Formats: sequence, C-alpha cells, structure tokens
Amino acid sequence: MRLAGKVALVTGGGSGLGRAMCIRFAEEGASVLVTDIHLEAAQETVSLGQGLPGKLVSRFQDVCDEATWPETLAYAESELGPLSILVNNAGIAVTASVEHETLEGWRKTQAVNLDAVFMGTQAGILAMKGRGGSIINLSSIEGIIGEPLTAAYNASKGGVRIFTKSAALWCCREKYGIRVNSIHPGFIETPMVINGLAQLSDEERAVMDAQLQMAIPMGEMGRPEDIANAALFLASDESRYMTGAELVVDGGYTAH
Repeated sequence: MRLAGKVALVTGGGSGLGRAMCIRFAEEGASVLVTDIHLEAAQETVSLGQGLPGKLVSRFQDVCDEATWPETLAYAESELGPLSILVNNAGIAVTASVEHETLEGWRKTQAVNLDAVFMGTQAGILAMKGRGGSIINLSSIEGIIGEPLTAAYNASKGGVRIFTKSAALWCCREKYGIRVNSIHPGFIETPMVINGLAQLSDEERAVMDAQLQMAIPMGEMGRPEDIANAALFLASDESRYMTGAELVVDGGYTAH
C-alpha cells in the first residue's frame, strides 16, 4: 500500500502505459482518475481494476483543450479528494522524417506530446502547491537520442525532458513541495509502438526489427508494467529526494 491515501490523475489511461500505471497505482491503494480521449477505453481500465484496494474513476478528457484541465482537476478533487499525483502520459507517435513531415503533422504531435504536458503540469502545480505532490511527465528515450523517422516525436519528447527540469526547479525555488520528474521508456510492447511499426514499409520494418534486436542489450522489448513500476516509485514517498530527474527504462538501449 505504497500510495495509500493518495489521489492520482493519469491522462491517456485507457490503454498501454497509462492503463498499466492506473492499475499499478490502484494496487498500491491510490484513488485514480483515469482520463482519456476515448471514454470507453478509460471505462474499460476502471472495469479491469475492480476489486483492487484503490478506487478507479473514468472521465473523458482532450488534453489539448486548455479548458478541460481545471475542470478535470476539480472533478478529481470532488470525486476522490485533493490531488497528490499527476501523470502526463497521453501521447501520439507518427513516423515521418524531417524531409517528409508536414507542418500539420508536426503541430499535432507537439500539441499532444508537449503542449498538453505544459498545460497539465501548470494545472497540477496550481492544484498541489501548498500541499506538495508528484508530477510525472512521460518523455521517451527519443527525447534523449535521435531517430531518422521520428522528427516531430523526437522534438516533442526532447521538449518534455527539458521542460520537466525547468518546472522542477521552479517548484523548488517557490518551496511548493512538488516534485517533477520524467520517465523515458525505451521500446515497450504497447499499442502505440506496435502501430508505429505497422506504419513502416516492409523493408523499413525489417530494418527496424533487426536494429532493435541488436540495440537492446537485454534482448527484448519491455512490458507496460515495467514503466508502471517506475511511475509507482516516482509517485511514492520513496522518491522524496528526486526532482528534475530523468528515469530511463529501456533495457540498456541508451547505455551504448
């Protein structure tokens, strides 16, 4: 019960990493608001968590709509209590090189992956300052290293990485008691990664598969629960002396 008495909001909680984090938090006693642009998916996460020590509640949220942020946090407090954990997890991944990406595609990726993290972090700070808490922003190893076919994604996740540090320093300076950290997953078996690989041509996918087998020292892609466990640590009081940190969970991919 490492999160007993804590209230969490997890965006993009209807699938993949978000769902795994919601379930893991509830296993450890947290009350969790599961938000997603696909409400049925969020409701399915709640159903999967029935019987766990913590409580799960679902709500529709378009993280790119600024007006939904104060509304969502107010709902979380009215239904579950004062917020103590916020996970900015919602994101998209579209494969395109710098030569072939469109401005429309670029802006959409930044809106979901970076702008929404800014809005969520800002809203979380306003909700938690004075009480303290933990904000966890999902970046990626793609925010640390580059890939030729993910220009917009690289830029968005790199932005999340350095923005997290800025927000962490601000909260320290103002003595809010709020820790802000980022998680950097490697290649994890989620619908986003699987669908991203499916967008590649057969030749590109074969090259990527071969590269992954050679590049991941542990020899396999990670599982969503690997990231959920990292998020659990950052959400809990066990990480009380961590802020502005980047927690890499990638099977050794970036250790080369």
